[in-house]
Amino acid sequence: MIQYTRHILDNGLTLVCNTDSSTPFVSVNVLYKVGARDEQPHRTGLAHLLEHLMFGGSRHVDDFDARVQQAGGESNAFTNNDYTNYYIILPAANIETALWLESDRMLKPKLTRHSLEIQKHVVVEEFKQHYLNRPYGDLWLQLRPLAYKTHPYRWNTIGVEPAHVEHATLDEVRTFARAHYAPDNAIVAISGNVTASRALELVKHWFGDIPPANTPGKKYPEEPEQQEPRRLESTDHPIPVPSDMICIAFHVGGRVSGNFYACDILSDILANGESSRLHANLVKDRPLFSEIDAYLTADVDPGLFILQGKPAKGITVEKAEKAIIDEIQQLAGEGITERELQKIRNKIDLRLACSEISYQSKAFHLALFEYLGDVDLVNSERARYEPFTTGDIKDIARKIFLPANSSTLVYHSSPTP
Repeated sequence: MIQYTRHILDNGLTLVCNTDSSTPFVSVNVLYKVGARDEQPHRTGLAHLLEHLMFGGSRHVDDFDARVQQAGGESNAFTNNDYTNYYIILPAANIETALWLESDRMLKPKLTRHSLEIQKHVVVEEFKQHYLNRPYGDLWLQLRPLAYKTHPYRWNTIGVEPAHVEHATLDEVRTFARAHYAPDNAIVAISGNVTASRALELVKHWFGDIPPANTPGKKYPEEPEQQEPRRLESTDHPIPVPSDMICIAFHVGGRVSGNFYACDILSDILANGESSRLHANLVKDRPLFSEIDAYLTADVDPGLFILQGKPAKGITVEKAEKAIIDEIQQLAGEGITERELQKIRNKIDLRLACSEISYQSKAFHLALFEYLGDVDLVNSERARYEPFTTGDIKDIARKIFLPANSSTLVYHSSPTP
């Protein structure tokens, strides 16, 4: 059980604090409620670009990373489709340094033409390195617009294409920052060797006078229910790929829906561990795949259930794809055993227990669940998995594993020169 306190400052900033006296360190996590889904279709990649810019200094800080290191800490960040998350880990005695740095770049990040040009170059190179110059790197650049036609999940966090970042203007970046990087759009979560009263005192001191943005509530277009199978045969790759890959996406519920928790159990039954169905049946017993996986995107809005695998050498795409379909149809038709369900429940218990050990993990999960609308899920999420029976899992498989709900990307290998 993770003990925590929760406060909302007058300017709208939310503070969640967990005291962990077993460590001499503290993790300061700042989550901004902005991700790729908050961008415009003609200017994607802004949220990720701004994340890079936030390490370029602020009104009173020339070198963010140097200040963190001088305090004996480390920092990092990541952006996804739903939110942007920053964290600093450092000795608890230096917590005020972390709060000073985070508050200064929330209030006045150094957004200049010079810094923008530098980070645009960095992000474009990242785009090329990870998405264009790596085998299968552009898979999600093709799969997302295949599965989504309306919702902004149809583009990747990195953006649709490098030109969207290259053409971003300083005014666009500053406007985006003002709208989203504000206390009323942020969650500060702290875990480590600091008392709740001290954390509140310091957060009020460093963040309390930052004005809110008062940005209007966000509304995202709903993705219409998919009515027909979609398919893309990908053959023209930026870089040669050594083997075929099959990726089948099914639409499922959002992160806190009951549908999500049932699908999470289902994905583990299919692909969590060597005894899981797909691995046991299609890799070990019948070596049709060299590797295969099943997972959820875990998006806040309705996301995707992914089945992804590489056929073994000599196995055609047609044979491999049929084997996947046969497996999920069998599960949907016959269901699962009580033993399978209990095994997955045990694994979920272990995973959730491990998330309570690290003060860094606790800080992030407190921020995440506060963002999702119920911070107490940090303690009660296990109960979300408990009600599902073998019959429930069978029913959810029958509902989602429908041809009309599928988007299939077949990534064909490159011809041997």
